[in-house]
Amino acid sequence: MAGHSKWANIQHRKGRQDAARSKLFSKFSKEITVAAKMGDPDPDKNPRLRLAIKEAKAQSMPKDNIERAIKKAMGGEGDNYEEIRYEGYGPGGVAVIVEAMTDNRNRTASNVRSTFTKFGGNLGETGSVAFMFERVGEIVYPASAGDADTVMMAAIEAGAQDVESSDDEHVIYTADTDLNEVATKMEADLGESDSTKLIWKPSNTTEMDLEAMQKLMKLIDALEDDDDVQHVTSNFSASDEVLEQL
Repeated sequence: MAGHSKWANIQHRKGRQDAARSKLFSKFSKEITVAAKMGDPDPDKNPRLRLAIKEAKAQSMPKDNIERAIKKAMGGEGDNYEEIRYEGYGPGGVAVIVEAMTDNRNRTASNVRSTFTKFGGNLGETGSVAFMFERVGEIVYPASAGDADTVMMAAIEAGAQDVESSDDEHVIYTADTDLNEVATKMEADLGESDSTKLIWKPSNTTEMDLEAMQKLMKLIDALEDDDDVQHVTSNFSASDEVLEQL
């Protein structure tokens, strides 16, 4: 059970999703605005925008919010945002990648650094932990989409790299450049996915006990509460017993 694909489940168990929904919508809006600004405002002609909208809809973001975010880009907003990746280590030596989108690099760097320090981590140089991860596309379907063999065949035919099926879901991995194409083909076979996005997939993981996981979650919660932070990824691994106690 690695950190890249299970963090949302942990958040759900903690009951944070509803409380953080407005902040989540704000982050989606920023991504949609920047994606529309960088490419075409028509999602059919802009894969990044299409994926951003798809992910926002998967989290029940209202259509009006999505359209408003696109209009912001067309109106000239989003010009000043730059994407920055921070890398470091959390409690217990676990690797952490923080993806931010900001109009003030100094503010964001200062906030991220102080958060790492406050919660027992250390911010490192760019590249200090990224080698422990692979940049891939991730498509998630519920178990109800089909049995493991059905989903596996659909994934192979669509050009995916790997599939992990469990009692709860099917997780399909693609090359980062193939995500939009594979997702579109799988949608034709299996319908709408629960989630489609680019992720940092750990190549190796760090096993965490309950105390270490509790400390790590405080760090990640604090990072995610920063308005400039879009995504936080860690290469933790923990037993079901530990996760159930969180």
